[in-house]
Amino acid sequence: MDTKNEYVIYKLADRMKHSIHFDAEQFTKRGVKRGLRNADGTGVLVGLTNIGDVHGYTRDADGTIHPAHGQLFYRGYDVASIVHAAQQEGRLAFEEVALLLLSGRLPDRDDLREFGTLVREYMPLDPRTMLHIIELEGHDIMNILARSVLELYTFDDNPDDTSRDNLMRQSVELISKFPTIIAYAYNMLRHNQLRRSLSIRHPQPSLSIAENFLYMLKGKDFTPLEARMLDLLLVVQAEHGGGNNSTFTVRVTSSAGTDTYSSIAAGIGSLKGPLHGGANLQVNKMLRFLKDEVKDWTDDDEISDVLRRIVRGETYDGRGLIYGIGHAVYTLSDPRAELLKELAGDLAREKGREREYAFMQRLEERAKAVIYELKGTRKTVCANVDFYSGFIYELLGFPPAIFTPIFAMARIVGWCAHRNEELCFNGKRIIRPAYRFVDDTEQTYVPLAKRV
Repeated sequence: MDTKNEYVIYKLADRMKHSIHFDAEQFTKRGVKRGLRNADGTGVLVGLTNIGDVHGYTRDADGTIHPAHGQLFYRGYDVASIVHAAQQEGRLAFEEVALLLLSGRLPDRDDLREFGTLVREYMPLDPRTMLHIIELEGHDIMNILARSVLELYTFDDNPDDTSRDNLMRQSVELISKFPTIIAYAYNMLRHNQLRRSLSIRHPQPSLSIAENFLYMLKGKDFTPLEARMLDLLLVVQAEHGGGNNSTFTVRVTSSAGTDTYSSIAAGIGSLKGPLHGGANLQVNKMLRFLKDEVKDWTDDDEISDVLRRIVRGETYDGRGLIYGIGHAVYTLSDPRAELLKELAGDLAREKGREREYAFMQRLEERAKAVIYELKGTRKTVCANVDFYSGFIYELLGFPPAIFTPIFAMARIVGWCAHRNEELCFNGKRIIRPAYRFVDDTEQTYVPLAKRV
């Protein structure tokens, strides 16, 4: 941009800044629930759902909130029970969870077999999409994912049909194609930025979604434990209620009657944000800093001292946040983090990184203690899913560029389930919250020739 254009942009931005003349107190004075949050931090109730439920606290009849160990339910089933049952039976669970969330009932063996066959049939991409992914050279995989989803509209014979059957067909196709799009985009990034060989591996009919993703990235160079770990990541991130930002984005756009591809692309844009799906990248950056800053990873006092300086804004990024600690709903524990932590120890041992895993556990405990020490115990905090997911991605050999895309690969299931519910069962009423206009001064229009 040349100097003249920069000046014009600066003037516009400066005028915008001066046009915003209300402070945070105005939200309270005018009864506005900022961020669709109640005064106690809980979400404003805006809809009904049968898909997912998040339990992070209990509430008395008088409204008093009490911390509780977190639970996450998919269609009424505790996710922890689904995960533990699958692990005991020695099988992967993401396809089962996808079917449960989409259909509302637990699948039997025949259902799972039929669904697996359908998923693998839909996994390959149209050659034109493959070429376009290659042309984009892997610069930003979330943006490539959004663009590829929008492009799928053009290859769909019935893109605007919002009938129940067509919505389900589109849902299964998107769940199937996300791993392929992400894997190919990363392979192109790896080729373009690291000068490595470009490998385009076709999905295999005998592999699960998690196994196929690893195969498309690594070939046959992955272990059964790596597949179990990725499958668990997909399971615990598949759904998190209708109020999370990206799912709500999908529901809002769906309520307008737009097509599936436009709605899901909007969800991808939301998930990309650093306050939502991009949070795992913030945790990963902070952990790299802590690994260098803390000289003795077994010294609780040294760990606490560094964390205190972070909370006071004296070091790291100056924001006073310990990323990965604290959640909007969960209080005593985040069940997703607890499930990931269980299996992460096994994977760390397989990779010879037990020392880092032990350091992570120490960080978790000391971080909570430091926050209570410096900020009091008004709010109970716990490690959230992002605290361990970044470390696990590293153990799996994934680069930061695909951390959030893998989150999208899981959450596409919840997005589709909520879109289908919004269109089929919520009366097709557009979601339209209100914003209160704050400038009570009526302006007098000045003709252009008289403006200074």
